[in-house]
Amino acid sequence: MMLKLINRLQISKCRYSTRLSSLIDVHPDVTAALKSNGPVVALESTIITHGMPYPHNLETAVTVEEIIRKEKAIPATIAILNGRIKVGLSQDELKILAQCDKHQSVKVSRRDMSYVVSKQMNGGTTVAGTLIVANMLGISVFATGGIGGVHRDADVTMDISADLVELGRNPVAVVASGVKSILDIPKTLEFLETQGVCVASYQSNEKDFPAFYTKKSGCKASYNFSNASEAAEVINTCLSLGLNSGILIGAPVPKEWAMNENDVDAAIENAIKLAESNSIRGKDVTPFLLSKISEITKGRSLQTNIALIKNNAKIAAQISVKLAQLRTQGTDQYGTNCNDVEDYFLRDSSNKTPVVIGASIIDLYYTIADDNLKVSQNYQ
Repeated sequence: MMLKLINRLQISKCRYSTRLSSLIDVHPDVTAALKSNGPVVALESTIITHGMPYPHNLETAVTVEEIIRKEKAIPATIAILNGRIKVGLSQDELKILAQCDKHQSVKVSRRDMSYVVSKQMNGGTTVAGTLIVANMLGISVFATGGIGGVHRDADVTMDISADLVELGRNPVAVVASGVKSILDIPKTLEFLETQGVCVASYQSNEKDFPAFYTKKSGCKASYNFSNASEAAEVINTCLSLGLNSGILIGAPVPKEWAMNENDVDAAIENAIKLAESNSIRGKDVTPFLLSKISEITKGRSLQTNIALIKNNAKIAAQISVKLAQLRTQGTDQYGTNCNDVEDYFLRDSSNKTPVVIGASIIDLYYTIADDNLKVSQNYQ
């Protein structure tokens, strides 16, 4: 009981605090949901800035947010505009991101964030960058298309996506259609295991791990979540244990949009050759390959990409709603039962004898959840 009390004193319901307010602009809808432990789904923005051509990027971003709202959750698209980290975007801000020059907008991961903010630049947050900001605010569910991973020539280039490292250090559940097919999926799964990331398939009795454009990669996930409730329970337990590592939920592309494996492999091989001949390296590789694959498949891969992102957003929203329900049933994400704490303080303790072992030190402090502070005029 005393451990629960100490935890309760140390942890506020909402992790967002005023120390972030000078760096981050949080949309009012997101703020309200976070304060009440309501369902929120984080969304990345490199899909908008670098992943799709205009106007497909804007149309997809708007539709994805609508899908999340329809499932009774709040979308929180994360991006950087004029050096301000934005969590939850207006329609005008989405349009600015969608229309901005790809060469002037930065793909923002951990290494880029401080530079882009200090230089007051625009940036689309990658999976890695989005994970960092989502964790800062206590957003526990994140939807995307596919995460980055170990590149096929990583034994030579050492090109391994920061997405994998951030999944290992941020306790956020990511719903994605696996790893992008242009990558080395078996090595990516091995790397995720090393990072301590729980990898699960979604509604696959055979635990098939998806391969972005196709439903199966030939690899198996360690676990399978049969529905949103099961996923939410595991996420809640992970947060309660304080493991500080993420969960990757591999949701396969809907059957009607899945591509033929041979066609995908051929397109990827051609795109990789074009990247090599054009000396494309580093963070430019993925957007280049996705663009060329879309050209080679005559737009079919882009349509599949859009379909799987929408599906992932729906699943993530359903999981977020179930997770919010768990948090409001008396136990928060840290395993502290609110009712137990209140009962302890309200209970008559006049006939109880305190026992002190060694020493008893309790630090009390306040966490201010509201940014709109007002100073009393009567203060002397």
